[in-house]
Amino acid sequence: MSPIIRPTDDKAFAENIIIQNMSAYYNQLDMRWDTALFAKQWGELDSYELIINSSRVGLLCINHDENAYYIRELQIDKKWQRQGLGTTAIRYTEEMAKQAGIHLLRLRVFCINPAIALYEHMGFRICKTEDNTHYMQRRIF
Repeated sequence: MSPIIRPTDDKAFAENIIIQNMSAYYNQLDMRWDTALFAKQWGELDSYELIINSSRVGLLCINHDENAYYIRELQIDKKWQRQGLGTTAIRYTEEMAKQAGIHLLRLRVFCINPAIALYEHMGFRICKTEDNTHYMQRRIF
């Protein structure tokens, strides 16, 4: 099932799905959610919601520079995980990067997050690991 991916400016939806999905990692890593930092960064991102049957089931937040597109958030509602939506969102980002003439995707992921398997399956490789976070990238051809 392919979602509709459309721009969103719903910061409350974004923050809610991120906290919902990431709170266990934050607890495990003894980290705290920073609402003020999120609010500051929100305005710097291009954000998209993933829609299935008129329901919001995911969030994709990206930004870019002249060298790479950065996936800053990729959150799928827990009921919809492992159904290809993350893959679809990554491919969507890849197409945007290609259209902009950029051939590199980058992201960060907690070392304990099982989504690493998806990213590696899609060709991302770990470039460095620092502070419980893998920095990953893949070339776009």
